[in-house]
Amino acid sequence: MAPSIMKLSPRRDFLKKSIVATAAASLLPRVAGALDTASGKAAKGMRFGLVTYLWGKDMDLPTLLDVCEKSGVLGVELRTQHAHGVEPVLSKAQRAEVKKRFADSPVELVGYGSNAQFHENDPAKVKANVALTKKYIRLMHDCGGSGVKVKPNGFAKDVAREKTVEQIGLALNAVATFGAELGQQIRVEVHGRGTSELPVVHDIFEFATHPNATVCWNSNDADLQGEGLAHNFDLVKDRFGATVHVRELNLGEYPYSDLMKRFSDMNYSGWILLEARTNPADKVAALIEQRKIFEQMAG
Repeated sequence: MAPSIMKLSPRRDFLKKSIVATAAASLLPRVAGALDTASGKAAKGMRFGLVTYLWGKDMDLPTLLDVCEKSGVLGVELRTQHAHGVEPVLSKAQRAEVKKRFADSPVELVGYGSNAQFHENDPAKVKANVALTKKYIRLMHDCGGSGVKVKPNGFAKDVAREKTVEQIGLALNAVATFGAELGQQIRVEVHGRGTSELPVVHDIFEFATHPNATVCWNSNDADLQGEGLAHNFDLVKDRFGATVHVRELNLGEYPYSDLMKRFSDMNYSGWILLEARTNPADKVAALIEQRKIFEQMAG
């Protein structure tokens, strides 16, 4: 049964908002630092994990946990619509089973990779994506995760960029407030044509002021544009959350060694998550290779 809704007095409304903001502020360093989950797993320093896109997309949950355990990659972000089957349609009992599987494993459920987006020029679609994000937040709360990834996905046509930037930021405040109440961090993937530019992300977070709305660095080519990696990194580093996305660390020209040094220099204690692009036959061997490269880069 849905809880009753009553109108709060201005003073009570102010107190409620203050309590939520304080709770979110206390949540942020905990989640972005040494993650302290329901399973009791915790660690200091950066850790290497996996986004199920693409290397885990065809694995059911037991297989995924087995592959991660064998490779020593002990954190996973479950992307929606993959074979693991962790979706909002799961019953209470099924969610409890997912939570137990992770609790019984050395692998940590880092969070969820949703496709929720807030840039579209249709208020009904934005509202629907906010509602969808709340479903994912409840899902991760029930399954033992610590956050949900969302994204902008470009700029709407025939709409001033400034308006879209503000719209995204305000929508992020709404889901961040809800997430804070359930202990779930909102991780905004740096994504989309135009919206993956770090100065734009910085501007979005001028409106997304809730401390539970955080940046998920996404290792895009756009990171190197304009004034370069160092400048763009500094634009958003004060809002980093508990997750970073990288591609294969030994492919392409992206300066991953420089990136890892920047995270290390700021004592970042979140997850560096592999969001792969290739399709190796032996996923365990491939993950071991990537983990070893990460460990060398991270020192």
